[in-house]
Amino acid sequence: MSATQPSGQLAALTLAALGVVYGDIGTSPLYTIREIFANPHYPVPMTPDNILGMLSLVLWSLVIVVALKYVTVIMRADNKGEGGIMALMALVMHHAKSRQQTAFLMVLGLFGAALFYGDSVITPAISVLSAIEGLEIATPALKPYIVPLSLLVLIALFIMQKHGTGRMGSLFGPIIVVWFVTLALLGLVSIFQTPLVLGALNPWQALDFFLKQPLLGFLSLGASVLAITGGEALYADMGHFGRRPIQLAWFGLVLPSLVLNYFGQGALLLREPQAIANPFYLLAPDWALIPMVVLATLATVIASQAVISGAYSLTRQAIQLGYVPRMDVQHTSSEEIGQIYLPAINWTLLAAVALLVIGFGSSGKLAAAYGIAVTGTMVITTILTFIVARQRWHWHPLKCNLILGGFLLVDIVYFSANSLKVFDGGWFPLAMGLMVFIVMTTWKRGRQLVHDKLAADGMPLEQFVELMAPAVPRVQGTAVFMSSDLQSTPHALLHSMKHYKSLHERVVILTAETADIPYIPMHERVTVEAMGQQFYRVKVVFGFMDEADIPAALAQCEQQGLRFDMMDTSFFLGRETLIPKVGAGVMGIWREKLFLAMFRNASAASAYFKLPTNRVVELGSQLAL
Repeated sequence: MSATQPSGQLAALTLAALGVVYGDIGTSPLYTIREIFANPHYPVPMTPDNILGMLSLVLWSLVIVVALKYVTVIMRADNKGEGGIMALMALVMHHAKSRQQTAFLMVLGLFGAALFYGDSVITPAISVLSAIEGLEIATPALKPYIVPLSLLVLIALFIMQKHGTGRMGSLFGPIIVVWFVTLALLGLVSIFQTPLVLGALNPWQALDFFLKQPLLGFLSLGASVLAITGGEALYADMGHFGRRPIQLAWFGLVLPSLVLNYFGQGALLLREPQAIANPFYLLAPDWALIPMVVLATLATVIASQAVISGAYSLTRQAIQLGYVPRMDVQHTSSEEIGQIYLPAINWTLLAAVALLVIGFGSSGKLAAAYGIAVTGTMVITTILTFIVARQRWHWHPLKCNLILGGFLLVDIVYFSANSLKVFDGGWFPLAMGLMVFIVMTTWKRGRQLVHDKLAADGMPLEQFVELMAPAVPRVQGTAVFMSSDLQSTPHALLHSMKHYKSLHERVVILTAETADIPYIPMHERVTVEAMGQQFYRVKVVFGFMDEADIPAALAQCEQQGLRFDMMDTSFFLGRETLIPKVGAGVMGIWREKLFLAMFRNASAASAYFKLPTNRVVELGSQLAL
C-alpha cells in the first residue's frame, strides 16, 4: 500500500479490511474465556489470582503474537504486496542455496498451507455456533434449533461469496465497527464496576501464574490460544487490502476493543463466578441479549469471511505455482486484483463446515479441535520469516535469534500445548491438512512426471526447424503451439504435421511460466526469439497472482517485432490421455489414480489462459505414466 495513497481510499480500504480480515480474531471473545475456565478437559480453577493470570496471558499473547509478530514483523515479509504462507514459501525458495534446501522449504511451506485449510473449515463452524448458542441463554427451549439455524446462516454466507470480498467488506465493515465498539463498551462498563481487574495489565500476573502452577499453565494454553487464532488469516488476506489498512484497523480499533472486552468478562467473573456459563452474553444487560445474538451472528459470519477469502488467495497462488490443478478463478473487482472467488473451493469448504457443525454440534466440543492446525501454521510461518529476515532483510544473526527466535519459542509452546487435543477433535484439521498436502504433492509430482515423459519422447526444436520445416508445405496464417519446454518440439506440432501434411506460414512455440513474485508488469512478461524459417520462440512469464491472459500477453510481442492478428491465428493445444503403467513404480498406484482423477477434472487450458474458443484446436495423444 503506497504511503501516498489518498486518505479517502485508505479509509475505505481500512473499513473493508475490518469487515473481512478481523472477523475471525474479533469474535474470539464469544468463547475464549468460557473455554479457559469451563472446558471439560483442563479447566483453570476460578480464583481471583487465576482469573488475573489468564487475562494477562490473553493480553500479552495478543500483543506478542498478533501485534508484534504478525502486524509489525511478518507483514513486512510480503511478496510484492501479497501475503500468506504460499507467497512466503515462494519468497524464501528464491533464496534457497541447494536443491535439498529448496525441497525442504517447499515441503514445509506446503504443509503450513495445508494446515491453513484445516483452520479455514473450523473457524466458520465454531464462530457461527458460538453466536447462535446465545439463544440458549435467552430460553433453553431453543437449544434443538441451534444446529439447524447455524447451518442456514453458513449456507447463506457461502452463497454470497460470488459477490466478492470487496462488496462483502463494504457491507460487513460498518457492522464489524458496531461489533467492536459494542465489545469495548460492554467491557468498560464491567471494568468500572470491578477495577481490580486492571491488575492483569501487569505481565507479572501471567508469569506468576505459570511459576506457581506450571503444568496447569501449560495445559491452559490449549484454551487461551483461541484468542489469537485469527493471526494467520490476517496475513493471508494482506493481498486483498494492503498492509497499511490492516495495521491501522488493528491498532486503532481491534486490539483496544478486544482487550477491554476480555477484561470486562474477567471483571464479571470476579463479581459473579457463576457467570462462567456464558460470560460473553451475561456481560450484556438482559434487554440486550437478543440484539447481541443478532449482532454476534453477523460478526461470526464476518469471522468466517476472513478465512474463506484467505483460502481463495492461497488456492489461487497454489494454482499458479503448480501445486494444485487449474480451476475456475473469478475476479470480483476491477479495482483490487486480489479480490477473487473460486467456486470449487467455496462449495468444498461449505460441505466440510456443514459436516463439522453436524458432527460436533456445539462450539465447546469444536474448541477441542481448534488450535492445533493454526499453531502449526504459525510455527512454519515464523521459520520461513526467519529465512527472509536473514537472506532478504539482512538482519544480524543476533537480532534474528532474539526477535524471531522469541516468536518461535512462543509458537512452539502453544503448538505443544494444543497437540494434546489430537484425540479430542484435533485430529480433524490435521487429517484435512494431510489430505490437502497429499493432493498438492501428488499434483506437483505427477505434472513433473508428465513433463519428463513428454521431454523424453520429444524431438529437439532446433533439429525440427533445421531438417523438417524447409521440406513441408506452408499455409497462410499463424499457428501458436503451447508447450512447457521451449527446447523440445511440442507433441501437438508433430501431430498437426502428421495429420495436415503442412505447416502454417508462421509458427510460434509458446511457453507460459510462473515466477516466484506475485505480479509482473505487462511490458516485462514477454520474450521473443526468432529461430529462422518463420519459427519463433515466445516465453511469457506471469506472477503467481497475475491473470494468465495469453492474448493480452501476445499483444506485447509487437514491440519485439512479432505482430499477431487474432482472426488469423490458431492455437494448438496438446490434450494428453494418461494411462497408468503397471509396475512403473514412480508413484504408488493410489497416488497415480488420484493424479489421473485431478488431471481429468482440471479446467481446460484454453479457458484458463483466456484463449479465444473459436481459434483453439486440441490434438489428443495417449501417454503412459
